[in-house]
Amino acid sequence: MNYSVVIVDDHILIAKAITSIMSNFSQFEVLYECENGIALQEKFQNPKNIPNIVLLDISMPLMDGFETAKWLKTEHPEVLVMALSMQDDDDSLIKMIKNGAKGYLLKNVHPTELEKALTTLIAKGSYYPEWVASKVFASLHADALPNLQTLGITDREKEFLQYTITEMTYKEISEKMFCSPRTVEGYRDSLFEKLELKTRVGLAVYALKNGLV
Repeated sequence: MNYSVVIVDDHILIAKAITSIMSNFSQFEVLYECENGIALQEKFQNPKNIPNIVLLDISMPLMDGFETAKWLKTEHPEVLVMALSMQDDDDSLIKMIKNGAKGYLLKNVHPTELEKALTTLIAKGSYYPEWVASKVFASLHADALPNLQTLGITDREKEFLQYTITEMTYKEISEKMFCSPRTVEGYRDSLFEKLELKTRVGLAVYALKNGLV
């Protein structure tokens, strides 16, 4: 069985290159390419243009990958979104996960891994390469997440966790929480220790998986 893929990327040469690479994949075929989210929305007006997977760039004009992923999550939750970007920063990763992306790849990925990623995405519903897994899920186990009360997480630390998913800086979070930046850093460090995490991304994913956001 072949699965349909749509590529959303404003760099036409890159989109064409990916299409060419995927022509060698046995289980996947590219339906078409779009330059941004607006163009994708127009295509989706025809049910025949709705694919199994959307390979989604982040930086695009008119409607970027963040907004496109969010729209797909709301309007077409059955479509699997795989981010394919040059951006590997924490904020982009957090925001794409929050907006419904089920996978995240960098554009320098080898074709073999791209095919593996798509296959895993179809089979398991998500795919994150090692660099994402080590960065985000190092100490999180989806089937056995630590309980907030068991870990002794306070109400203020829980409140701070809710802000980790946003794009606010620690200084901006301290203003929202009416405390000093040093106090916020204290909440962060305490949660790092209690949850055995090392990054804000890990805290954000923990907050998402525990329904705090």
